[in-house]
Amino acid sequence: MAASSSCVSTTQMEQVGNGRKSMIRRSSPDEATTLTTIALDAKRHWGYPEHWIKHWESDLTISSDFIRDNHVYVAEEDGEIRGFYALCVAGQKAELEHMWVTPALIGTGVGKELFLDAMERAAKLDVSSVEISSDPNAAGFYKRMGATQIGETDSFVDGQARKLPRLKIEPS
Repeated sequence: MAASSSCVSTTQMEQVGNGRKSMIRRSSPDEATTLTTIALDAKRHWGYPEHWIKHWESDLTISSDFIRDNHVYVAEEDGEIRGFYALCVAGQKAELEHMWVTPALIGTGVGKELFLDAMERAAKLDVSSVEISSDPNAAGFYKRMGATQIGETDSFVDGQARKLPRLKIEPS
């Protein structure tokens, strides 16, 4: 995992049609519980059984140390976090480890803004490629954003084999 940078910049973005100001800013370690809640709620949005959510809970839990050690950014509007991403950088490669939007805002452009910010940030860090292990429900979004599928990862829940799309994009 990458050491955190000292970057404290924020990206201003305007929500289309509502005139409210939003921003993307670096997350602080004390927001770990909020980010975990968003990740779990967003995963539930796809209708997975609750015992699957429990199975994935450790993977979806964001710790203060994780925020401190990686490039974790949040979309905030009116003082409320609406979504976040985590970019884990190692040399010229990176993994988009997390990208979650509060369920009520899925499909409103928040995810697109977060993704574009992550790609811009990766480019500034001289990352040549970003890889993503995607939930099957989110793969279409990443492909629309320019990612290409490079394979699949096997995942098992309740003895059921699931294929998770493995994607890659060159940041710009």
